[in-house]
Amino acid sequence: MRPVSRRAFVVVLDACGVGALPDAAEYAGDEGSNTLAHLAEDAGGLDLPVLGRLGLGSIVALQGVPPAAQPVVHGRLHPLGPGKESTTGHWELMGVVPSAPLPTYPNGFPLDVVATLERVTGLRFCANHPASGTEVIERWGEHHLQTGEVILYTSADSVLQLAAHHDVLSEEDLVAACAAARAAMTGEHAVGRVIARPFEGAPGAFRRTEGRKDFAVAPPGRSYLDELQSAGVPVHAVGKVRDLFAGVGIDEYHPGPNNERGIAAIGELVGQLDEGLVFANLVETDQVYGHRHDVEGFARALREIDGAVGGWLGRLRDDDLLVLTADHGVDPRAPHTDHTREHAPLLATFAGQDGRRHDGPLADVGASVLDWLTGREAAELPGLSFV
Repeated sequence: MRPVSRRAFVVVLDACGVGALPDAAEYAGDEGSNTLAHLAEDAGGLDLPVLGRLGLGSIVALQGVPPAAQPVVHGRLHPLGPGKESTTGHWELMGVVPSAPLPTYPNGFPLDVVATLERVTGLRFCANHPASGTEVIERWGEHHLQTGEVILYTSADSVLQLAAHHDVLSEEDLVAACAAARAAMTGEHAVGRVIARPFEGAPGAFRRTEGRKDFAVAPPGRSYLDELQSAGVPVHAVGKVRDLFAGVGIDEYHPGPNNERGIAAIGELVGQLDEGLVFANLVETDQVYGHRHDVEGFARALREIDGAVGGWLGRLRDDDLLVLTADHGVDPRAPHTDHTREHAPLLATFAGQDGRRHDGPLADVGASVLDWLTGREAAELPGLSFV
């Protein structure tokens, strides 16, 4: 029988990896990666009293964050499938394991794919190569303004991104173009995400807006979110979680285009939600600071998250579960600015937790949430409960 009115909060600290996976060397530039450990060293130590008290420094050695005297359940989690995507990382947290890597385009998209994109969107494109989002608009933004050609680019991840200036294409029209591109990218070209990247400003001072929209490929199997819905448990998504699951398994969406709004949304749900799961992503450690190898900004974002977690802890009910984790890494010392193939941290606090170490697959998070909220297990899904 399902426990009455229980709540669970799973918060993904995007890209906060804690050490290279055994196969990291198979991903160019990822061997030896350790995002949080290298960040701590390069920042001269991290100041994270709340996360430290929970046991972040008990997971891996972190300068400035000593092991906790009385940690909560803590450890390192690993994917069961390939890749280092936000999409697959979040899927695996909820028990969906891809059988093969999502397609990537290290040399840009093939000409036949570009022709299809032009046909279905009615647009013409420039760039068509892997790049960071800020660099690509600096390089191609003025050309885009002069010609109207929309900036098409990718990365080491399975993404197709379209960037357009407000003066060339409205956010609404850019999102519509990405929706058409998503529908066209199927079969061998079923890219993980199609992302709208609107920007504004003048040459030399371009800036991305908060109008980003992700269109993910649908999960390839049933998830713990589906299991919760089948049990009548409401599922709330904060930030890009809804988009990463293509809306599958999500009941309510709460915008979180930046950490300030994501943290505020989580805080409101802590105060108002009667029951169910809140599955949230805090994006700035990845999107704003991680990909730019901005150590100071990354450390500052973690301090802000640390303060927010302290506020949530003081307002949680006795029968709440709070899980803090990640989806991949983005090591500031990597020779590239893409994601790194790493373990994710696990910090879990709940009534009766004994502070033990728990290492296992990412899917253990979903299994634990289902167990906590329903008292059930899903034998056909990977993962074992730690609650």
